[in-house]
Amino acid sequence: MKTKNMTTLPCVVGLGRSHDTIENPPRVTRPHLPPVSMSSDYLGRQQARESNARTYSRRLPFTIAKARGCFITDVDGRVFLDCLAGAGTLALGHNHPVVVEAIRAHLAAELPLQTLDLGSPLRDEFIRELFASLPPELARDARIQFCGPTGSDGIEAAIKLVKIATGRSAMVAFRGAYHGHTNGSLSLMGNIAPKGVANLMAGVHFMPFPSAYRCPLGLRPCTDCRCAAFLETALTDPEGGIAKAAGVVMEIVQGESGSNPAPDDFVREVRRVTREQEIPLIVDEVQSGWGRTGKLYAIEHSGVVPDLLVLSKALGGGLPLTVLIYHKRFDVWQPGAHAGTFRGNLLAMSTGLATLRFIQQNNIPAHAAEMGARLRGHLSEIQKKHAFIGHLRGLALMLGAKIVDPEKLDRDGVPVPDPGRAARIQQEAFKRNLIIELGGRGGSVLRFLPPLIVGESEIDQIAEGIAAACVAVGEG
Repeated sequence: MKTKNMTTLPCVVGLGRSHDTIENPPRVTRPHLPPVSMSSDYLGRQQARESNARTYSRRLPFTIAKARGCFITDVDGRVFLDCLAGAGTLALGHNHPVVVEAIRAHLAAELPLQTLDLGSPLRDEFIRELFASLPPELARDARIQFCGPTGSDGIEAAIKLVKIATGRSAMVAFRGAYHGHTNGSLSLMGNIAPKGVANLMAGVHFMPFPSAYRCPLGLRPCTDCRCAAFLETALTDPEGGIAKAAGVVMEIVQGESGSNPAPDDFVREVRRVTREQEIPLIVDEVQSGWGRTGKLYAIEHSGVVPDLLVLSKALGGGLPLTVLIYHKRFDVWQPGAHAGTFRGNLLAMSTGLATLRFIQQNNIPAHAAEMGARLRGHLSEIQKKHAFIGHLRGLALMLGAKIVDPEKLDRDGVPVPDPGRAARIQQEAFKRNLIIELGGRGGSVLRFLPPLIVGESEIDQIAEGIAAACVAVGEG
């Protein structure tokens, strides 16, 4: 695969202003490592001092010194191409000029960093521009709750609000779901392992989430998806054993499940059923929001308008910020019903505004769709050479490649996931200075979440790294 020499800031692909350019953007190579790695010293102290719950530093053992665009340089001088982007947080990559300038301008103007929920012109401007970016039907009667700094807190706020508004307690989620690691959000997770023995929220019912590759209802092949019909029956059958729910929570693209998108027709049916049953629909766009799926919001693919929408990650332009947006009929909180010290992070509102404006002015969602199609095309060619790549899925720059054991089939005749091989591919990619994450069943899906401003040259480098990693791992 040939790479195109770019003359712009890495991953900006001509989208920045004239002073954003450099002559020779970096290219990922395998350097001559020093006899003694400085990263190992830092990693040793990290292992000795930090929680055993840490994850990324175990699979990606390096220590970051600096970062720019799509590239990270570690303390040993290795340059990595970042296909993780803070789990999708860094929509414009590392230290993008508009984000850096927003921080400098904020500090120069002596604007406060934190204000709880006290008003400010900046807060007002952020809300106005955020609402203007939403589908008009949602924005017209919307209210906004600033939450704590993580997406998990936005989900907790949504759970709390629908329970208060409906007077009900049951919740409905989907198999494969990921909504965070706090008590309520963890209760909505499809993956059982992280739940441990915690005393989680009771009354959560899990419904099948469509997958053409591995049908959750056992249909093989799945040519007529029945997942929405299953949901409708479960929510309407008086003998079904499920009390009327306070809310249904779904991701349009299941991120941690391995970039698994819901078909548009399924999303529309979920909306129809929840509306007819008067059950609030909560859509989690913590990872998919602000252009990652090729639309500014993933709900735009189906045209569905939820009752509640949770946004985070890209929302703060790389800084912590989470909001819950909901129809005004649900605005039944009492004062102080949901709070949080960092819900007034004005610096994140400055960087979030700068990010949103850049995304809209430069049509970043369309660019993400184009780059995602280019990467998917490369992955399709790699898939033809390796039977262990079972399924390619996702939207735009939220892609996944399912790694399977082609010699082992489940009872439905589908190759079983192969987490071990996926982990080896991840490590071989890391040796080639490419950072990718794993997701899906047991970590069997290679996930691709590069910054949305990634360019053709970088997309080709990602594909080259994965192709070489797959060859190194081999059919085994």
